[in-house]
Amino acid sequence: MVTFESLISRKSKVVVVGLGYVGLPLAVHLSKHFEVVGYDLKADRIKELETGYDRTLEISKEDLIKAKIFFTSDPKTLSSCSLIIVAVPTPIDEHRIPALTTMP
Repeated sequence: MVTFESLISRKSKVVVVGLGYVGLPLAVHLSKHFEVVGYDLKADRIKELETGYDRTLEISKEDLIKAKIFFTSDPKTLSSCSLIIVAVPTPIDEHRIPALTTMP
């Protein structure tokens, strides 16, 4: 079980899955207090973030470089994290209504 104490002492890791305009700012903010892993499926996105470039322009290069985040596209890394936060787009149907059920 993960506890706040294990997170704040950086004994447990938080992973933010999806490093877009919501996930990246969240990961940067959390990294000020916790051990953070930033995960995205796109390896090219990870490479950009590692160099301090955020194509969404949500985070400045300076703030991105200062953030202590381990960026990865390796799904095996997720198993080392105690808390998983998913920040991915909600799928929508043909009428642009959030599709919150399993699609056939």
